[in-house]
Amino acid sequence: MTDLHHRESLPPRPDGSNTVDTFLISDGATELVDFLVAVFEAEEVPEARTLDHDGLLLHSEVRVGDSVLVVADRKPDWPFTPAFVRVHVHDVDAVLERATQYGAAIVTRPTDFFGDVLARFSDPSGNLWWIQRHDPGADTSAWTDDAAADESADWSHIASPELGYIHSTLTEAVRTLRDPRSRAV
Repeated sequence: MTDLHHRESLPPRPDGSNTVDTFLISDGATELVDFLVAVFEAEEVPEARTLDHDGLLLHSEVRVGDSVLVVADRKPDWPFTPAFVRVHVHDVDAVLERATQYGAAIVTRPTDFFGDVLARFSDPSGNLWWIQRHDPGADTSAWTDDAAADESADWSHIASPELGYIHSTLTEAVRTLRDPRSRAV
């Protein structure tokens, strides 16, 4: 399938939206929007901001690069649903610095990931963010060799301290995710 054919087969969508737009449902959605604007140098779409009859934020949109994140307030009887979002950035360290200034906790320090740099943080709302700087010239042969393509193969042929760290910090972060409401009690 050519790139042109692929573009023609995409469904219609509003300007500024991609085929997939992520929803983040959170306590303190307005604060989350402010966090996203500050940390990712994002832009809120003011005309998208809609309040529900109870005064909670029903819908807002934040543009991060060429993507849209939809943010809404969590209702009192809704369950905690953390988001897991990856954002490609130019400068992982700068994004991490801004994130921690706004209350995020670093989960994974910047780490080499097949020539890219990967880091993770959790925001004050309990969402988990992957931030990644991609190097288009990086050697990706470990991802494309026969062993990596074999569904029955494990990853032992590419094991490294970096991958071990990336894996362990993710499993620990997910294991310890908690509803922010339970921390407030």
